[in-house]
Amino acid sequence: MHQLAVYLLFSSMLCMGCRHRSALLSKEEVMQIISKFDKGWETKDSAMVDAVLSPQYLYFTQSGNTFDRASLVATAASDVYTLQSMEREALTLLLEGNTAVVNTVWKGKGHYHGQPFDDRQRCSITIVKHDGKVRILSEHCTPIR
Repeated sequence: MHQLAVYLLFSSMLCMGCRHRSALLSKEEVMQIISKFDKGWETKDSAMVDAVLSPQYLYFTQSGNTFDRASLVATAASDVYTLQSMEREALTLLLEGNTAVVNTVWKGKGHYHGQPFDDRQRCSITIVKHDGKVRILSEHCTPIR
């Protein structure tokens, strides 16, 4: 009986460790979510953009304002925003537990409300993993002059 109790205790400790590791965010998950986010914008697939955003998503604009999830998803589907090209470079990330902060340079050309843009921005993207779901929590991009 004593051996069974020790076995059950040991097994439960191992299982708790497995659950804890699976709750941690991996580099691969971060790269997948950013890739999916970018693909959604490239293809104007607002459902794909929406699927990677946290319900509490917040974008901090270049002008000092904020843009909520609903506004961002609407923009992704709208004809007021079109991309001719986009790419990311210099992607680095900091991982801690179930959170990642991604540092990247985003370059894009297109039109917004009829005005052309040719942007090169330093972006900080916060990604979280909660209840097994990986989502983008916030994003802030600043023009590189």
